[in-house]
Amino acid sequence: MEDHIDFETFAVRVTDLMDNNPHLNFVKRIKELNLVDKIDEMLLVWFCDMLINRDDEMIIWRDINQLVSDRRQLRRVRKQLFEGHHILFREGYVQYRNEDGMAKRDELCLTTKAKQVLLEEIEGVQNTEEVRHRNLIDHTTLSAKRLFYNAQETRQIERLAELLSPKNFDGICARLEEKGMRKGFACLFHGTPGTGKTETVMQLARLTGRDIMQVNIAAIKGAFVGESEKNIKNLFDRYRQLVESEPIAPILFFNEADAIFNKRSENTVRAVDKMENAIQNIILQEMETLDGILIATTNLTSNLDSAFERRFIYKVKFAAPSLEAKQAIWQSMIPSLSEEDAATLASAYNFSGGQIENIARKQTVEYILSGEEPSVATIRRFCDAECLSNVSPRRAIGF
Repeated sequence: MEDHIDFETFAVRVTDLMDNNPHLNFVKRIKELNLVDKIDEMLLVWFCDMLINRDDEMIIWRDINQLVSDRRQLRRVRKQLFEGHHILFREGYVQYRNEDGMAKRDELCLTTKAKQVLLEEIEGVQNTEEVRHRNLIDHTTLSAKRLFYNAQETRQIERLAELLSPKNFDGICARLEEKGMRKGFACLFHGTPGTGKTETVMQLARLTGRDIMQVNIAAIKGAFVGESEKNIKNLFDRYRQLVESEPIAPILFFNEADAIFNKRSENTVRAVDKMENAIQNIILQEMETLDGILIATTNLTSNLDSAFERRFIYKVKFAAPSLEAKQAIWQSMIPSLSEEDAATLASAYNFSGGQIENIARKQTVEYILSGEEPSVATIRRFCDAECLSNVSPRRAIGF
């Protein structure tokens, strides 16, 4: 336990233990990796030992120095780990520890995949429900919310909800597969801010009983070149695992996807441009073989790469609400408004649903503070404050 032994003795003892316990899932999975170099195999075993027996998930370079005594081998292992070329990185079992979206190259840890594949037999290490809820937004936690669309949007959203319902979705996918067609569904919601794109995704998930795997785009873009590509690959790997393990396929949700679905750069020189192109190429390949549901929202379709546009089977444009829709939103958000006052506000202010909700929230705060229902004049003051510099939010910005 506490006595020091050299690496060779350690490797012999561990190998002997594994050879005598071939029935264990842990041993089977280690052997399936066919790690040629004994140091690589022992390194993975040792990572697991640190987590299970010492409750230490973080590995630093000093720890590796203690395991590998041969200086030449140590230099090889450290170089491959630092550059992310080590076989344990390539197989998705080890990663840099991530802190606030930044990869820390001097700290290593096992991936979620490693815990799921290698340590599933150990109680408490891989709590499936815990991991599931950490990765997903549970559809049962989403509150029902009435949304208002224009006529064309209403037809498209209703059709999409019908398609995504579990009773229809699996059958449609099977028929498409029979015909040799792609069975994954990628959808794009585009339009001006505040028109209900994000909330529509939430309501579709609630209505169809699908959890949401929401993508943290900022976290994907790692601090070092090469990290982002691995992050996006791991993202789609996790989603595939969820589609296979969940009874109802969840929705892979890219919110405000402008930062990652933008046009690819030509004649790239800067490393960051090459990284962006590499990320986009990976996403394009994954969308081509998608098995499940991907929904992306964006405010800027003009910056969308045409290759992405072709891969979205459903494209829903969320236009600014019509006068009738705005009036209905006003009355829904502030029920105390008369039909006439709601119509007046709808005509006077070219607001999106999100902006009307802002006014409704201010109205509620005012009521809580004063104990009196705000007058229409007060609501109009809130509206004037919502328009920056008294300029209509729908006025184009340019030069």
